[in-house]
This record gives sequence, structure tokens and C-alpha cells, in this order.
Amino acid sequence: MSATPDPAALVQSQPHAVVERDGVRYTLLGTAHVSQASVDAVRDAIASGRFDAVAVELDEHRLVALTDPDALARMDLIEVLRTGRTPMFAANLALAAYQRRLAEQLAIEPGAELKRAVLEARQRDLPVHLIDRDVGRTFRRAWGRLGFWARARLGGGLLGALLAREEVDAEDIEKLKQGDLLESTFSEFATGSPALYETVIAERDRYMAARLRQSAGNAREVLAVVGAGHLAGLSRHLRADADAPERICETLDAIPPKSRVPWFTLALAAFVLGGFAWGFWRGGLEVGSDLLLEWTLTTMALGALGCALAGGHPLSILVAALASPVTPLHPALASGMLSALTEAWLRKPTHADFLALRDDVTHWRGWWRNRVARVLLNFFLTSMGTAIGVWIGGARMLGTLFG
Repeated sequence: MSATPDPAALVQSQPHAVVERDGVRYTLLGTAHVSQASVDAVRDAIASGRFDAVAVELDEHRLVALTDPDALARMDLIEVLRTGRTPMFAANLALAAYQRRLAEQLAIEPGAELKRAVLEARQRDLPVHLIDRDVGRTFRRAWGRLGFWARARLGGGLLGALLAREEVDAEDIEKLKQGDLLESTFSEFATGSPALYETVIAERDRYMAARLRQSAGNAREVLAVVGAGHLAGLSRHLRADADAPERICETLDAIPPKSRVPWFTLALAAFVLGGFAWGFWRGGLEVGSDLLLEWTLTTMALGALGCALAGGHPLSILVAALASPVTPLHPALASGMLSALTEAWLRKPTHADFLALRDDVTHWRGWWRNRVARVLLNFFLTSMGTAIGVWIGGARMLGTLFG
């Protein structure tokens, strides 16, 4: 009788590691997210019948994006805007747009091996465990660690990634073959940013190791399909972490609390209102009125211009204009949110808009043609216009008061 093959022997063609802990043997299969060989290795490993459970480097939202193309069509865009989840939605769109560009260029869907792992396991009635942290939560943790200028750079980069049409360069493709899809998507920003690297890569190694331990249950042979870039860190944490996996996941799922006191908004409000008061006191009615009028017109004009550039409805442009002088002074309001809500209400996205969204955002004209994309563009460009208006208006106020 032939010897029973070691599970690791089934994946010799790919980077892999085997870790035994608490009576469970974890075979970590390191894959390239754009490789047919990885898809084949996953299929063969699961078909061998050696594994009791399959774990994949996915969260619920990314799994739905891979397996349910119509999921976006069921989304309530107004609820996304109202609850402040617009940046998270945009981050997911940036990831989807990047994946689409890769798919067109390489003729294979990024993450195809993860999708195959889920489908093969389900066909054999094997438990499937999603061990990655929610991508929106990862983005929010990274966002909370960045300073103002780093956030501006990241936000601008996400918008650029959404609008980009050029092919992904060879260097990024090589990184993707040996690394991680999120790392590749945000590599431009992770370089030189320890906070971003820690959140996007290192934290997720520890999180996935904890989720593996947490979800093992009664399984004794677990196949974990992860990007090759996670093998070293995941193996290390799986062997060495002593804390309870529930505690690790709870810690790494937590969103950094926002400052209870909106210092920047309070400082801006104090500066603007103080400038008006100083102008009225030192220069009289004429100087104070000029300062107030100049601030109002500057922020109104640039907020409305941003909305207009996004192809906003005339009423959305009016809302942007009226909101722009006031919302910078209020911590809970944003001109972009108000104008985007108005746009979504007036030009309600259709089912077809959601279905076409992933394709449309890969071409710049699609941003103005697709109603979902246009609402997002409205949010960002209106907010950007208002922010520029605030800086210009503030600079002119300083020039008038101390010139």
C-alpha cells in the first residue's frame, strides 16, 4: 500500500508552509493573484480530499465582489452618503477598477485562485472560512493613522486610481505575483509610510493567523489559500502568538476613535469668525462687510465650480454654493455630502448604472455617464472646491487684515 501523501506535497509547485498547532495542521498555500498555475494548484489540492476545511484571504465584501456581480446593484447609495461611508465605497471601487485593468491586461481575473478555492470547497461541502479583515475596516484604520497631508495624498491617489486608464506596469505586476492585492493597489502610498504598511500588510498577517486559529473548529487538516507575500508573516504569527485569537481580532478590528473635540474645525471657525469681528471692529462696517462678502463669494464659487465640473444638476450646484461658506465651520456637515445627496435624489441611479459601474469607472468618460460614479465625483470635487475656497478666502482675509 502506498504511503499517504503529505498535504504539502500537493502544492509543491507553489510557495507554501506547513504549521502544526493545537492538534491542527495548517497548510499555507502562497499564491500569485494573477497566475493560472495558482488556480490549478488550488483546484488540485482541494480535489485531493486531504483537507477538512478551506480558508481564504478574503472578507465578506471581497467574496461577494468575486462571486456576485450584481451585488452593487442592491446597494443604497443615499445610505452610503448619509452614513459617511463614501470614502470606503470609493476605496472599494479603486480596488475593483485596479482589478479590472489587470484582468484586461493579463486575461485572468485577479483573485481567481481565491474564487476557485471557495467554489471547489463548496462543491465538496467543506467548511469555508474567510480569514481576512474587512477591506473597509483596514482602510479606516490606515486613514486614522495618517496625518492631514498623507490623507490628502491618499485620497488624491485613490481618485487617480479610479480614473487611470494606462496599463499596470511590469514592476507592479511582479509585486502582485509575489505579494498581496491590497499592497499592490496601494503600493505607491505604502512606500515610505510605516503606518500604511503596518495596517495594510503586517496587521493583516497577525489578524489572519488569529482567524485561522479561531475558525479551525474540529478540523485537523486546514488548507489556507493566501497571497505569497503573507506566507512569512502568517507562519510566524501562527506559530508564536500566545494571546487568545478572539482578543487579537477584537484589537485589530477596532477603529481608532475620532477626536472628541474637532480641533481643526474649531480653530478654523475661530479664525474666520474672529477675522470678521476684527474687520468690523478695526475697519468698520465697510471692511467687515468686504471680508464677509469675499469669504462667502470665494467659497461659494469654488464649491459650485467643483459640483459643476462633476456634471451636477443645477439644483445640486445651488446646494453646493449655499453650503460651501457654512459647512467648513461645522464638524458634522460637508458641502460634498450635501450636494451629492441632492444629486442622488434628483438623478437616482438605476439598476443598469450599478451593473455598469465597474466597467464605467475604468474610463474617464464613464464617470460622467454613470449616475453612481457621477454622484461620487460630485462628492469629491465639491469638497475639493470648497477646501480650496477656504484656503484662498483665509489667505485673502489675512492679507486684508495685516496687509
